[in-house]
Amino acid sequence: MTVPHDQDMTPPDGQALTDEPIPDDGDPGADGTAGARAREWLAQLESMISEIATQAAPVARQVGAKAAELAGAAATKAGPFAQKAAEKTTDVGQRFAERAQSVAAELRADQGKAGEADAAGAPADVPAADTGADTEETPQA
Repeated sequence: MTVPHDQDMTPPDGQALTDEPIPDDGDPGADGTAGARAREWLAQLESMISEIATQAAPVARQVGAKAAELAGAAATKAGPFAQKAAEKTTDVGQRFAERAQSVAAELRADQGKAGEADAAGAPADVPAADTGADTEETPQA
């Protein structure tokens, strides 16, 4: 934020701002001038801060209003996009559910065939199980 050059930046009491440091008399507060001068500068600083805050308030309101306008425009544009995304999600979800049900049915059918084959004996395409005839038996004590 820039301050217009035509504004007067002198303190309200009419004294010009100085860049002088507070003089160190060796005995602070002996005559009270150092403390009075510090209070004066502090009062000037407080008035400048107050003036800046007063001048900044309308700008802050304008920035807030613009941000609200942009948020509204974004929400308006995002609505149809979100609706399309929801429709696609519904379509994909339905296809996924159908595919999952068919895979489950296939797995159950394969499990049923394996159960029937076990009951009837080993199927022809499954190799015979090892009977263990060629392994040595260990004597039991």
